[in-house]
Amino acid sequence: MRDILPELREWHTAGTPFALATVVAVHGSAPRAPGAVMAVSADGAVLGSVSGGCVESDVFEVAGEVLASGRPQLRSYGISDDEALGVGLTCGGSIEVLVRACVPAADRDRLREVMDLVAAHEPVAVATLLPRATPGGTSDAAPGEAGAPAATLVVLEDRTAGSLGAEGLDAAVTDDARGLLAQGVTGVQRYGAHGQRRMQEVSVFVQTYAPPPRMLVFGAIDHAAATARIGSFLGYRVTVCDARPAFATRERFPAADEVVRAWPHTYLESTTVDARTVICVLTHDPKFDVPLMIAALRTPAAYIGVMGSRRTHLDRTARLREAGVGEAELARLASPVGLDLGGRTPQETAVSIAAEIIQHRWGGTGRPLGELAGAIHHAAPDGPDGPDGS
Repeated sequence: MRDILPELREWHTAGTPFALATVVAVHGSAPRAPGAVMAVSADGAVLGSVSGGCVESDVFEVAGEVLASGRPQLRSYGISDDEALGVGLTCGGSIEVLVRACVPAADRDRLREVMDLVAAHEPVAVATLLPRATPGGTSDAAPGEAGAPAATLVVLEDRTAGSLGAEGLDAAVTDDARGLLAQGVTGVQRYGAHGQRRMQEVSVFVQTYAPPPRMLVFGAIDHAAATARIGSFLGYRVTVCDARPAFATRERFPAADEVVRAWPHTYLESTTVDARTVICVLTHDPKFDVPLMIAALRTPAAYIGVMGSRRTHLDRTARLREAGVGEAELARLASPVGLDLGGRTPQETAVSIAAEIIQHRWGGTGRPLGELAGAIHHAAPDGPDGPDGS
């Protein structure tokens, strides 16, 4: 939802009713992950996407029905029938899409709070009770009834708001939502009607809005400016760090969320790094590189990319071995950084770095898709997600 959040907040402030379509489940290959959203206003304006164009026209029609009736619908879309001009996916997988009405006057304060928290990068999870999937996508109870589909529970680290209709269900979902939020995972959980574990009477979609993952770029060079721009585009919160005051300036790095003047290893040892963080070392100087990489290898960072020629890489790894770094730790370094795209400019190098980060995250091969067979879209890996369309 982050990518369309400014417009949604404008609709909410203006009191514009809209329907929100959310991908709640993906089976097999699909263009968008759970949490991807498309919004349709009462006057027909559209924001976002749930499939990259395959089923949006049908979702648009369903959104109109939902706005008219106030009743949520859960729609399933599988492989399209090209000969019959059927609506569906062309990639071989299937998705489930929840379409619900968002009428600001109905729950103005709670909806505004969630959007404000997401905009401020504060952790919040929204749990929604799903209707049973039927061919028509209709729900079994009207909104407002106890346990009604599309009832929501907002979960923060220290409190909750709303209810799914049963105290036991709220308690179980709250515990699970906080766990999913800590991992940055969005998905469907199943329970008994009163929150019993190992039962599948009701399905609850838990959408998490964890703070954006971080990209730490070390070395205030022209390649860093291009890398910061593409990192921001991919949804990372970007920090550029360099010890040289003349180079580490806001004017040189307008795309970065912050520019830090500090010795790289000192800053890295003092800042928060988690399993979603990516580190790009572009400094080219052993007095910066070696202590910085020793510090980086002590973190749980998802990716550590280091710029330099193959000769520089060999010299660097020799220095790291002398400093006591083991082979398993050295294997974590992506060096020379990036995929072999043949690029030469800072912008092309930044694309190469971003491509390797994406490949690392999703487990891709880095080979041309035309040379491969099977699913194009890789399944989400277990564990923390990186940036997405949520």
